[in-house]
Amino acid sequence: MCARREEILEAALEVLADRGFKGTSIDAVAERAGLTRQGVLHYFPSKKKLLLEVLELRNRLARENLADREVGEDWAGDFAEAVAFEQHHPSLARMHSVVMAEAATGQEPALGYVRDRCRTVQDHLAEHLAARYGDRLPSGLDTRTGATALFALVEGIHQLWLADQDGDGRYPEVVREVLSVLLGSGEGAPVPAASSAADAAMPAVKG
Repeated sequence: MCARREEILEAALEVLADRGFKGTSIDAVAERAGLTRQGVLHYFPSKKKLLLEVLELRNRLARENLADREVGEDWAGDFAEAVAFEQHHPSLARMHSVVMAEAATGQEPALGYVRDRCRTVQDHLAEHLAARYGDRLPSGLDTRTGATALFALVEGIHQLWLADQDGDGRYPEVVREVLSVLLGSGEGAPVPAASSAADAAMPAVKG
């Protein structure tokens, strides 16, 4: 990716984290990036295209963070690391939270993106949990319920942390401990690399 394109995405991330999709304008992104409006539109012909590219940037950064891990060998550790990563990059967490809020109020393109992502992530998780554990997890939950619970846990942890960043900071460890109970141990079957922090909420899923 060229340096100028990367600069625009990083500027857009900051603006989206502060204002959401509806409140973000190409002009605001251009100002943050030190470019003209046409300079931004040269790389990203629409605000929707820019948003989707920023969401992919979040996924890419999460994948890179897990690059040195044997992803899938320790699900509890992978998900705990994903949560810790976003705590060290609050703009990523805020931007994701804003997109989720816009989806909850029916705003596009957030609604379509979040709906598709939620379904895809849960489907992938259920598939990989079933491959490792069969119909039921060691905790007794069926694999589909376990996938939904795991996804909701990580999504919810992000929201709690954003609302209380002065808390005790134990959220990654909470995720690790809950997954150890849910899965019976810290181990999982080898699976594809994660795509983001909730897709790295999915250290087991490629999105």
